[in-house]
Amino acid sequence: MDILQDLEGRGLIHQTTDREGLEKHLKENQITLYCGFDPTADSLHIGHLVPLTMLKRFQQAGHKPIALVGGGTGMIGDPSGRSSERSLNTAEVVQGYASKIQEQIGKLVDLEQDDNPVLSRNNHDWLGSMSVIDLLRDAGKHFGINYMLAKESVSARIEKGITFTEFSYMILQSLDFLKLYEQENCTLQIGGSDQWGNITAGMELIRRSREDQAEEIKVFGLTVPLITKADGTKFGKTAGNAVWLDADKTTPYEFYQFWINTDDRDVIKFIRYFTFLSAQEIAELQEELENRPENRIAQKRLAQEMTRTVHSEEALTQAEKISAALFNGELKELSADDIEQGFKDVPTFETEKQDIPLIELLVNASISSSKRQAREDVKSGAIYINGERVQNLDHSITSEDRIEEQFTIIRRGKKKYFLVTYK
Repeated sequence: MDILQDLEGRGLIHQTTDREGLEKHLKENQITLYCGFDPTADSLHIGHLVPLTMLKRFQQAGHKPIALVGGGTGMIGDPSGRSSERSLNTAEVVQGYASKIQEQIGKLVDLEQDDNPVLSRNNHDWLGSMSVIDLLRDAGKHFGINYMLAKESVSARIEKGITFTEFSYMILQSLDFLKLYEQENCTLQIGGSDQWGNITAGMELIRRSREDQAEEIKVFGLTVPLITKADGTKFGKTAGNAVWLDADKTTPYEFYQFWINTDDRDVIKFIRYFTFLSAQEIAELQEELENRPENRIAQKRLAQEMTRTVHSEEALTQAEKISAALFNGELKELSADDIEQGFKDVPTFETEKQDIPLIELLVNASISSSKRQAREDVKSGAIYINGERVQNLDHSITSEDRIEEQFTIIRRGKKKYFLVTYK
């Protein structure tokens, strides 16, 4: 199976500029392709995983991928897919973001492979030194206003308003394709479905800047589909927050849980999109899902593959350990680091590192609404300390209840967790 057939089988191709021409080009050449990542934050999020895995798929097929960090275009802001103007960050902030993203990309794709590494580039290298005169004379003359207005990224914003800054973004991204074509013989740009207009504009710039060779130039564009969820909610969000690839922003446990909680209607699609499992393995998981959905084998495999890939085998082991402890209630097996990950968003109460009567703690930490309610909660067996039920009204929280002298986990009822921390 060639690379395009594999991508189509996985549902990863939304548009191509010349399907037959691209297939021929890929079969006859080791091509160079690129995908851009603008530094709009200090981390990539899971929405970036599809284009990143696309680069790896082409690499495994023997082609030469380039991960382009937009240190230059990130200073401007892409209007594609947005209804309002982006807030512009300072040069220092953008370059800081770019450095972090470049480092992150290096961990996710193989930049060190001896025979065919993924290349990493930053478009600030050429955009940062370009004068406005050069921009207008060398690139601007090739862009008709009507042509630019017809692009969806621009036309969708005309009524609400678009500044000249964002209007010009298309030219800058087109220059990226031109520069990589000149420097690396890059002939294919890939991106999200919202990048179609920018990609085709780049192809047009390459041809127009070499009118005498236009018929001989072979450049292509390919976009991946917008990822949607069966329930209509936005992919890549959990509790209103993005799922980041940086472990400090989204812990490996939270990352693992995001994939574990994938809807049955989405899980096979996501396995095709995000993993490198074979068609046979995917078919077996689909059969398992259809026959025994309650086992959630497909979700577990997806969570394992993604956590291992983005973080590490050790991070996966820890995420599974935390998940098992929460499911079984064996919380004493958790380390302080495990607790920080697994209980990141539960209500927290800080107190002195000294013995404290349980009833008093339940009231002070707002776990129970009053002393009377606290006593009822304890007597009825609704209170658990580090996973163990406590029904003794005279119980006090002592050092034996403090995990690594840092945490005590209190559960009220079946699912309401509270975390006590110590000064």
